[in-house]
Amino acid sequence: MSQLVEGAAPEARRRLLEQTLAELKTRVAILEAALDPAHGQFTGRSVWVGPVARRFAEDLSARRVRLRRAAQALIDTVEEEIRSLPANSPAASGN
Repeated sequence: MSQLVEGAAPEARRRLLEQTLAELKTRVAILEAALDPAHGQFTGRSVWVGPVARRFAEDLSARRVRLRRAAQALIDTVEEEIRSLPANSPAASGN
């Protein structure tokens, strides 16, 4: 992503990153919820029992956690990039 906005003025770069962050948060919410129905059904009642079922439940839970962590890492990366830019430039403030 940095290559796309590397040459842009700081204000334009900040706007683009903020737009990207907003879109990313929307898509991350969808991703984070993707495994919720299956997880809720599987862990909410005994639909399948036994050692294989237990391993499946553990794997499903672990994948759900990894997905959420990876999604949050994307958001954190864009937020960090935004924080690295000057908050207000002289051109943006009219000075």
